[in-house]
Amino acid sequence: MEEKITFTLNGMPRTVEVDPETMLVEVIRDVLDLTGTKVGCDNGTCGSCTVVMNGRAVKSCITPVRKAAGADVVTIEGLAKGMTLHPIQKSISESGAVQCGFCTPGIIMELYGLFEAKPTASQAEIETALNKHLCRCTGYEPIRDGALMAQKLMQDRK
Repeated sequence: MEEKITFTLNGMPRTVEVDPETMLVEVIRDVLDLTGTKVGCDNGTCGSCTVVMNGRAVKSCITPVRKAAGADVVTIEGLAKGMTLHPIQKSISESGAVQCGFCTPGIIMELYGLFEAKPTASQAEIETALNKHLCRCTGYEPIRDGALMAQKLMQDRK
């Protein structure tokens, strides 16, 4: 049974009419046509589908859209301002942490949720957050280096 579900997506109010048990990633990609959020495993293991909901990183492939009702959801498309990349996007790119790029949006959103909640997260906390993501081609050192670079950029701009 379809229901109307309203939430804010990347700063814009959105209403969708879907089965409330539909996974959030399906609504984002297939209904709202934002394809930056990726589908990798469909069971919450790889982290490619990570978005930020109410300030917290969540795996949208295991989050029913009903949980987004009334929520503020941010996807990778919501970070850049025009052609200006968000500091996390810029740092991940400049650190060489992008090869195929499939896992990158989820990693960036994980870091966004972490740094918005805890700007001074320790390296151990950053690595714990990154442990929720699988990357098959880059390796984790450039990703960690990009995360640390992003954290510094974000702190410097405040």
